[in-house]
Amino acid sequence: MSTTLHPPYKTNALAPGLRVGLFGGSFNPAHEGHLHVSRMAIQALGLDRLWWMVSPQNPLKSTNDMAPFAQRFASAERMARHPHIVVSDIEQKLGTRFTADTLRALKARNPQVQFIWLMGADNLIQFTKWENWQDIARAVPVAVYPRPGYSLQARLSPAAKWYGDNQINALAAKNLADTQAPALVFLDGPEHPASATAIRAQSKS
Repeated sequence: MSTTLHPPYKTNALAPGLRVGLFGGSFNPAHEGHLHVSRMAIQALGLDRLWWMVSPQNPLKSTNDMAPFAQRFASAERMARHPHIVVSDIEQKLGTRFTADTLRALKARNPQVQFIWLMGADNLIQFTKWENWQDIARAVPVAVYPRPGYSLQARLSPAAKWYGDNQINALAAKNLADTQAPALVFLDGPEHPASATAIRAQSKS
C-alpha cells in the first residue's frame, strides 16, 4: 500500500488496539476543509491514525470533472499536514469500489484494530444511497463532522433516524472506538467553508 507516513509512524503495520479513523473520498482536490475536519476528529475521537482513503472512483459521483487518481492522490499528500494522517490508496490496491467491501477486507486483515468511519454531514444525508449502507453501519462506528448548510439536515436524515438510540453524545466521542456498531456520534466543532466543487469552479474561471 502506498502511503505518506509522517513521524512518528515509520511503518504501514497496524498494531492491535490502535484506533484508526477512515476518511474516504475523492479528494478532487484535497483542501483545507479536509485537513480541518481531520484535525478536529483526531482530537475528539482520540485517534492514533486517520487514513485518507483516496477513492479510485466514487460510485455516486460522475466521472466528468474527476481528476485522474494520481493527481488527486498527490493533492492529498500535499495537504495532509498532520503527524497522524496517512494518505492511502488501499481501495485501489484492494480493487474495491464500495465502502462495505473495503471495510470487510480491512477488518479481516486487522481484526484487533478499532476502526471508525469518519464522514461530513453532507455524506450522512445521502448515506442510505450507499451500496449496502446498513452493512457499513453494522461494521464500524461512524462519526459525523458538521459542514456548512448540511448539519441540521444530517441530524434529521433517514440514516440518523435509523440509528435511533445507537447515538452517543459528542462529549463521549472518545468512547466511540470502544462502542459496538452500529454507533453514531455527531461531533461538535467549527465548520470550514472549503469545498472541492467550489475550488474546481474557481480554477475554471
